[in-house]
Order: sequence, then structure tokens, then C-alpha cells
Amino acid sequence: MRATRLVRNGAVLSAAAALALAGCTSAGDPSPTPTPTPAAAPDVALRDLPRAGLAVGVAVAGGGHHAAAGYPDPFGEDDAYRDVIAEQFSSVTHENQLKWEFLRPTREEFRFEGADAVIDFAEENGQQVRGHTLLWHSQNPRWLTSGTFTDEEMRALLQEHIATVVGRYKGRIVHWDVANEIFDDSGVLRTEENPFLARFGTAIVADALRWAHEADPDAVLYLNDFNVESVGPKSDAYLALATELLAAGAPLHGFGVQGHLSTQYPFPGDLETNLRRFTDLGLEVAITELDVRVPVDGAGRAEPDDVEKQVEYYGRAVDACVAVERCTSLTLWGVTDRYSWVPGFFAGEGSAMVLDEDLAVKPAFTAVADALRGPDA
Repeated sequence: MRATRLVRNGAVLSAAAALALAGCTSAGDPSPTPTPTPAAAPDVALRDLPRAGLAVGVAVAGGGHHAAAGYPDPFGEDDAYRDVIAEQFSSVTHENQLKWEFLRPTREEFRFEGADAVIDFAEENGQQVRGHTLLWHSQNPRWLTSGTFTDEEMRALLQEHIATVVGRYKGRIVHWDVANEIFDDSGVLRTEENPFLARFGTAIVADALRWAHEADPDAVLYLNDFNVESVGPKSDAYLALATELLAAGAPLHGFGVQGHLSTQYPFPGDLETNLRRFTDLGLEVAITELDVRVPVDGAGRAEPDDVEKQVEYYGRAVDACVAVERCTSLTLWGVTDRYSWVPGFFAGEGSAMVLDEDLAVKPAFTAVADALRGPDA
């Protein structure tokens, strides 16, 4: 396990103490250790730690699964949560507020209030914004997926959507995940799930990039996906597509590796190597949606060995980005277990974020901080 330090009330704690404060014991002690006092709030800002040219971001909770979670809108109602976002991060991503289902509930209506609020907040706090996402197979409104549109109408719908959304935020959103999750794990195009890919194949990806570039010539345009951390069929498919798009003159600027990891699977040890395959094409890269989920019991508690492995995975993922000069942003897909998407989508897994439900530091937070400082710190 990488060396881990936790700062609490000005003191530096060992890895074993950090695990104890997280409600766990060190790996060598099989008996549970009670937590007499809660762990501290962060004593360091992640946004202040990385090398030049690397933004540290977070997905801002709202919409999607949060709308049915039984609590008020996190970003709109939780001041302590907003304070953490402002203090800790130099970049923000809308978790759901820019996805078609939330943003465009009817063909004629664009509901921009949620997205506007996040962007206004970011500008008030000196943060850049990552736009997510324009072309995706999931979280699309029923009127789009069940509608009877001609090919010409479908192209026009996507062009209108991109021109309207990217154009509205011209100069205010730095990066756009233009095409999201367009291949399955075998590297096969998702033609059965994505209504645009079903009609037009990868040609619509080139169109989407061009339309986004026309709407904001300064925006940095990305392909983005999960399970592309390692060299394999899926990342190979993206490498081939990126090569093809660049050769055709499409305005593609970056490749995003999401980084949804689980301690039940091996860490993608060739992550850095894979990132460099894309920078070798002249692209920038980013880790866009990092979290590390662990098995938990009915009360949401993780075993010590899994916590140690989570610390390792977070540290190694950040190390890979820091080591690649053209890795320009690292985004955590949430910061607190209070609003994590993981328990609702992965039965028996959770505790995936770097702060607990009370916004207190977990060992994973310190692993991220240590890695952001770089190997010479």
C-alpha cells in the first residue's frame, strides 16, 4: 500500500490511524476498532496541490438518481456540500444537469436552470467547467427514443441540440464530453442502444464534433467512456476511431477515461501506458469520473483490507494522470458518500467517495492528496 497520511487537527496520522478513524482497523488487526470521535474535515484543498496544467474536478450532484432519492436537491439545498465543492476543486462537471433527459424534457423545451446555477457557482469560485454530455445512449427522454423521426429530422435534432447547448455556454465551458460511451466492452459500436449511432454510425460522431466546434471554437472536445483504463478491445476501438477522426480533420482534442473502479477487480496497471497511446496522437487526456467502490455490509461498512485496497487504487489512478504531462484534468465522480450514485447501481458495494456521509476525511482523500503532490513531494 502507498504511504498514506491523514491530517487531523493539524496532526499527521499514520495509515493505520487513518483507517481506524474511518471506522476500520489496520490489516493486521481482525477486531473492529470503535471510532470515539469523527474524522476531521479536510485540512488541505485538493485544488492547490497538483502540478501546473492539471485541474482537479468533481461531479456536482443533481438530477438523475438524486431526483428520486428522498432528499432535497444536493447542490441547491446543502450549503456544507457546496462549501466543500468550492474549497476543494478547480473544476466542476454537471453530474446530470446537462444530460438530455434532465435538460430537454420535451422536444421544444430546454430546462437550463440547473446547469446555469452550477456554471454561475463555478465562475464565482474560480473554477472551470466540464460539459457532460451531448451524444449518449442513456438518460435520453422518451420523446426522443420513442419518436418517429426521419433520418434528416434526427440529424437536425442533434445539430439543434448541440448548437443550442454549446452555444449558450460559449466561453464558459472549457471541455465537452461530446460523444459518451459509444462502444461496448468488446469494442462494438452501440447501434442498438444509441438512436443516433443506429442511424448514422460513427459519421454522426464526426458531425457532433464539428457542430460543437462551430458553436464554440475554443472548447476542448472529447470522446469519453468507462472500462477504457487498460489497453484492450474497447480502448483499441477508441484509438482507431480517434485516428480516423483526426485524419479526416474532425475537431477532436481529447480522450476521457472515466475511472469507475472496484476493489473486486484488479487495478488497471497499464493506465499510464494507455493514456500515452492517446497523447501520442496529439490529444490531451483526462480521468473524468474517478471513484473506487468497495464491498460493504448492510450498514455501509467496508472491511479493512478493502479500504486499504481503495486507498491504493485512488493513489495509483491519480499517479497515472500526474505522470502524463498532457493529462489536463482529474475529476472525482462525487466527493461524499452522502450523495454517491454507487449504492443504487451496484448491490453490495458503496463507500466509493473520498469523504464520508458527514463530509469527513477518509483515507482515500489523503491518498488523492498525496498523489496530486507528485512523486517528489
